[in-house]
Amino acid sequence: MLTLIEKILFAVAVLASLYFTYVTFSRMARVVLRGQGRLNFDDLPQRLWTGLIALIGQGRILRHRPVTSLFHFAIAWGFLFYFLVNAVDVLEGYLPGFRFLGDTTVGGLYRLLADALSIGVLIGMIYFLVRRFVVKSPVLTYHDNVKLHPKVPTGIPNDSLIVGGFILSHVGFRFLGASFLVAQEGGDPWQPFASAVATLWAGLSPGAQAAGWHVSWWIALGLILAFLPYFPYTKHAHLFIGPFNFMTRPQRRALGALDPIDFNNESIEQFGVARLTDLPQTHIVDAFACIMCNRCQDACPAYVTGKELSPSALEVNKRYHIWDDMTGLAAGKEDPLTLLEYAISESAVWACTSCGACVEVCPVGNEPMFDILNIRRDQVLMNSTFPHELKGAFTGMERNGNPWQMASDRLEWTKSLPFKVPTVEENPDFDVLYWVGCAGAFDPNAQAIARAIATVLNAAGVNFAVLGNNESCTGDVARRAGNEYLFFEMAQANIELLNSVGADQKRIVTGCPHCLHTIGQEYADFGGNYTVLHHTQLLTELVGSGRLKLSPPQEGGQGGVTFHDPCYLGRHNGIYDSPREALAQAGLTLLEMNRRKNNSFCCGAGGAQMWKEEEHGMQAVNANRYAEAKATGADTLAIGCPFCARMLNDANTQAGSPMKVKDVAEIVAEAITQHSA
Repeated sequence: MLTLIEKILFAVAVLASLYFTYVTFSRMARVVLRGQGRLNFDDLPQRLWTGLIALIGQGRILRHRPVTSLFHFAIAWGFLFYFLVNAVDVLEGYLPGFRFLGDTTVGGLYRLLADALSIGVLIGMIYFLVRRFVVKSPVLTYHDNVKLHPKVPTGIPNDSLIVGGFILSHVGFRFLGASFLVAQEGGDPWQPFASAVATLWAGLSPGAQAAGWHVSWWIALGLILAFLPYFPYTKHAHLFIGPFNFMTRPQRRALGALDPIDFNNESIEQFGVARLTDLPQTHIVDAFACIMCNRCQDACPAYVTGKELSPSALEVNKRYHIWDDMTGLAAGKEDPLTLLEYAISESAVWACTSCGACVEVCPVGNEPMFDILNIRRDQVLMNSTFPHELKGAFTGMERNGNPWQMASDRLEWTKSLPFKVPTVEENPDFDVLYWVGCAGAFDPNAQAIARAIATVLNAAGVNFAVLGNNESCTGDVARRAGNEYLFFEMAQANIELLNSVGADQKRIVTGCPHCLHTIGQEYADFGGNYTVLHHTQLLTELVGSGRLKLSPPQEGGQGGVTFHDPCYLGRHNGIYDSPREALAQAGLTLLEMNRRKNNSFCCGAGGAQMWKEEEHGMQAVNANRYAEAKATGADTLAIGCPFCARMLNDANTQAGSPMKVKDVAEIVAEAITQHSA
């Protein structure tokens, strides 16, 4: 029980602590509001629920690093429960004889939870401190070639030490206080850990035990009040900013769906992102939400293969830059530095494959991939700065409607087929429009895939047609490379074409996940709404309905198959089952890679990488992925994307391996025995 003077002093300290904490958070809010657009508060009840589930469930944390995640879970739950614990402790100091929920069973359960979670937090915090300062886990470091804010190398460990010391001290002294209280009461079966420590104080006088509780109470709660104003500056603010991030981030049609630029708005002076304040508000929140766990870095194909890109470093650098002059930025001061000057190098910007792994894996909902793609927009549209190899792809799309710069016949791939592939002019009453894509039309390997898809459609008696020479690139390459205006023009032209042939009323099937994503997810922002299927979805449908009959694999085909999940099929569009189902229908044994489905590793072609030299690193991305596929022992590497086929075929050739790289459609086409329409 506190004296009157102590109660007054504590109340004043609480008000002062809350005031200084509010000042810092309000500055952070004003910095966020300097960003573009707005935070998304639509459907607020559902979003509140989403944030609450993210906070309590810790679902994304538990996906990876199971041991570390378990300790984080203990700390997070203990931290949350300690809001109640600290409130109860304050009441115990202010109200004579106060005992929360009395000696009821519920009151006992409260004390049991407080006792157990205190130990859990202490053990968890010791684990994390040992992991950082003794074991020095490599996952908490960065490659030497990654751009870092000058304060990051010392700032992160110092912050960890300060916060770790605070948590150990606060929870430790609160636990000691509970043990002194148990000693005064002669024991408490609901607090086994505190009771064990209380035996140490059994020989003390009642006055000494009361003094021990009194001192522990002041230290534990005093530390809270001293720490609160510093709390917003720590990475542990993610405990609240992370759920807020989930609540307010954009509601995207798919993981990687980019926001359009309104080129008809003449008031827009900046296209893309050059400075912090050019970022959308939600991506400034990302900087404050970042937990610095480096899970995104572990998943990033560019970082894993030694490139300069670290999605984690990008967010951390943004945060430290804000801290350099948060007062000025909050007051409206012009930011003198571009993101390329302090947050990320130019090489790192162009190393991104737009695979979406960083977005998928982030436990607090950050989207560093979008920062990078928006920086590319600034570089291309505002500065005409981009890797020189992309000029050819841009020119090809502008002049010939494809990044290969080929003006040849888009129906060339059909000429060796034993049946006619009809165009929409020849078959205007089609049920399915087969979107071949640039790769299927012009790349020799992908042409074989296109023929396999057409063979399957023909064998199943599908009433389909193609656009033929009227088909043009979807613009995916231009968009991911930052040339948004070129994409905008191509999207408008394609939407007009698709609508003119009635594709908006039919189903579109494609063998290219990039085309699937662009037409199915991104054209909607420009008025194009279509039902787009990946060819494996239609294949499984045809086999399941009996329209397509498959025979068991021939001799030599029993060695098993492993499937590579294309980023734009899996992570970006959530299609994981149909390729595997198609392989099973063909009678093949699936040997899975460790990195699969939403944890799949990129082939290295996405994000316009197919059209430029790979940034310098320790290893090629496709070589890394191919090695994992080879390690499964499978005879065949199955893919579902023409660009993945190109990259993994190249890696296979370089390795001199007898492993076969085939699209699922090629495997199914080989297994066809008959069809019944």
